[in-house]
Amino acid sequence: MSRRGLETGLSAGLLVAALGGVAWATGQPFVFPSLGPTAFALAFRRRGTRPRSTRIVGGHAVGAVVGFAAYALIASGVTISPSLSVASTDTLRLVTSGAISVAATSWGMVELDAVHPPACATTLIVSLGLLSTPQSVATIVASVVILVGAHQVANAMLTEMYGDDPADMGARS
Repeated sequence: MSRRGLETGLSAGLLVAALGGVAWATGQPFVFPSLGPTAFALAFRRRGTRPRSTRIVGGHAVGAVVGFAAYALIASGVTISPSLSVASTDTLRLVTSGAISVAATSWGMVELDAVHPPACATTLIVSLGLLSTPQSVATIVASVVILVGAHQVANAMLTEMYGDDPADMGARS
């Protein structure tokens, strides 16, 4: 078992657990699927630099807002489910909303220098009707801000406690 693997797993799990505590305390969806890859990326790289943090928050914000716009304009009132109707208008609206949201999110992230691939999962979560209210979009962005903030606080604490640069700690085995 490598130290890097253990540190990465523990750090990613604790980041998501912090959001789980917020979700539990508020009853709001502060944990959603695209935060898993984001937590892993933060934990694995262990570099909490400002530009990268800005790209992560910016990417998810683009994904959430674009997903909401696509859903509101194309698929409002429909939600993806395990049993879609064959060749139905509602299914067509959902898949169109999803495709347009991924295309627009990809374009927006590149144009804004906020490229963060997990944000394409965020845009699908919203554009397919799973978290598609203005409050949910705000919660998504708040979740990412909390996740990045928790990562930065953890890095600062590790640096203070051990005197190591957290970026260097991840390279050890």
